[in-house]
Amino acid sequence: MISKTPTAFAAAVYKAVTEVPEGKVATYAQIALMCGHRGAARAVGNALHVNPFFGTVPCHRVVNAQGRLAPDFAFGGIDAQRRLLEAEGVAVIDGIVDLDKYQYR
Repeated sequence: MISKTPTAFAAAVYKAVTEVPEGKVATYAQIALMCGHRGAARAVGNALHVNPFFGTVPCHRVVNAQGRLAPDFAFGGIDAQRRLLEAEGVAVIDGIVDLDKYQYR
């Protein structure tokens, strides 16, 4: 059974992701750095994959270092992630977001 109580790391990830504003994206590595865990991009992805706060924690705003969407987006797949981003005004072309234009800084 998976606990609904996140670890301290996961809680830090969820908090960092809530700082990414609508219409912007962040990379997994960027979220790891925001949490003080440089190099923990994969762990960020794992935490987001089991995000118990979907709808409150906008995990759809997190993409890989090249701007690619998550092929295994846990909340409906890549098409759901694309739709959520496009609804916020983020252009997604061939599964990729232009980080120069949309990355949260």
